[in-house]
Amino acid sequence: MSEAFFVTDLHGSVDRYSRLFRAIRKERPRAVFLGGDLLPSCFRALENDGSMPDDFIQGFLGPALSEIKSAVEDDYPNIFAILGNDDLRAEEAGMHAIEERGLLSYIHGRKIPMDRWMIYGYSYVNPTPFHLKDWERYDVSRYVDPGCVSPEEGHRSVQVPPDEQRFATMKEDLDRLAGGDDLTNAVLLLHAPPHQTDLDRAALDGKLIEGVQPDPHVGSIAVRRFIEEHQPLLTLHGHVHESARLTGSWKQKIGRTWMFSAAHDGPELALVRFRLDDPGKASRELM
Repeated sequence: MSEAFFVTDLHGSVDRYSRLFRAIRKERPRAVFLGGDLLPSCFRALENDGSMPDDFIQGFLGPALSEIKSAVEDDYPNIFAILGNDDLRAEEAGMHAIEERGLLSYIHGRKIPMDRWMIYGYSYVNPTPFHLKDWERYDVSRYVDPGCVSPEEGHRSVQVPPDEQRFATMKEDLDRLAGGDDLTNAVLLLHAPPHQTDLDRAALDGKLIEGVQPDPHVGSIAVRRFIEEHQPLLTLHGHVHESARLTGSWKQKIGRTWMFSAAHDGPELALVRFRLDDPGKASRELM
């Protein structure tokens, strides 16, 4: 069976996770894709009052997945996860710990086979107005849109070399990760949506930033160009919560590549269901 679930941008909501877990127990999908911004916003808590929330991964996510595995036994899905730009990179240690327990595959910067498909993961997004820079890179060059903060500024929970902050780009990362591969049966789990699509439309209408009307399409040029050039089977995105509401669409196609977003700006869980052998028949439910 190749039925799969895709969710993203849960931001530590126990209610949303509980709805996802009930659906997994009931429907027994073959694979589950978690597309980043999975955790409570530790950085914002630190900014606001200096407190660090309880360990969400070890205190909630790991035990919940362990319970599901015990309940469904051999029907436990392949779970592929990345973090997103609102997640501290310091939380990678927790993701690796529950991966070692066989509860998920943490795939940022990695590729993992599942039957005839190859699954790739990549967490970085192009520069945003936010100050947490753990998961931000320059896009295709060192350009930063008006109102955004460069990857060389802001704050990090894990330090990286200055040259990496200054010169690394999403374009180069994606080329290293998958640029030389046959992507006919590839699924790319990417937090950033592709630029100038129905999946990256932000609510910036009528706003002026530094005296300039900003581009409401805030997705990655590197991601879009990679899709256009390499034509993977499917790409999965999040990050821009309001895009589906503004454009009326959560999926789009470029060439042969289907692109889905499970980001949502309401209280519900947006659950995308699809078959890897026929992604064009995907559906999205607000639960």
